[in-house]
Amino acid sequence: MSAADKTWTCFNVSIEDGVAHIQLKRPEAMNSMIREFWNELPAIVKDIDDNARARAIVISSTGKHFSAGMDLAVFGGGGSTSTNQTADRWLNAEAQRHHILWLQNCFGCLDEARMPVIAAIQGGCIGGAVDMTSACDIRYASADAFFCIQEINIGMTADVGTFPRLCKIIPEGWVREMAYTGRRMPALKAKEIGWVNEVLATHEECVAHALATAREIASKAPLAVTGSKVMINYARDHTIKDGLDYIAVWQTGMFAGPHMGEAFKAKAEKRDPVFQDLQPLRHEM
Repeated sequence: MSAADKTWTCFNVSIEDGVAHIQLKRPEAMNSMIREFWNELPAIVKDIDDNARARAIVISSTGKHFSAGMDLAVFGGGGSTSTNQTADRWLNAEAQRHHILWLQNCFGCLDEARMPVIAAIQGGCIGGAVDMTSACDIRYASADAFFCIQEINIGMTADVGTFPRLCKIIPEGWVREMAYTGRRMPALKAKEIGWVNEVLATHEECVAHALATAREIASKAPLAVTGSKVMINYARDHTIKDGLDYIAVWQTGMFAGPHMGEAFKAKAEKRDPVFQDLQPLRHEM
């Protein structure tokens, strides 16, 4: 069963025209990230990715705010998100490390998905929502949007992806100022420093713009799109020399002449090109 056919606690999911739309649906709670959120998001994204159900993903939200971040009830006691505790604090710490890694992977699936992920952000993008949207490929915001690395305001260090990713997106000085002070950054300033690609007047226009971009991406050759994402991510994490070597290896195996031929033929015939979707992935023998 596709993710779009299931009922989720925190999300609505639809797939149309090669675009998967994942929408946070708890506006009455400012779309805070309750326990179900962390279980559902990676399941949805991995279903879309593993089964090649779409060629692009849009994540949007409902209500006044995109997301208030981690629901405080999730932390339980003492700031721990783990419910299994023993009297041995060292054993607890080792288990907690693995749980944090698991939480990181809940957003890492966006970064690692074969198709681009676009975030459409309105109102507050706070705490864990910064972690989540920093794992997306493209970010658009409505004029009322603002960003806040909220963790410092509740006495903790952001740990689910904000710092490793945000330092690759905006100048480090801005990351430091936001992280140390917990201040809010408005959408226009975020655009000025490259945090978001574009600011739209309203929430509705922001979502429409994100969906239009996703449909444009979906019209391109899927192998070329996923290859571009792989190479951009690899270049971000490696040296120039390593990146050049990897793209050479990639092209040796996946330079798709017939895909290029279809693109050229469609242009000459003044029609939309027709490309095959990516293959579903196998996770069993």
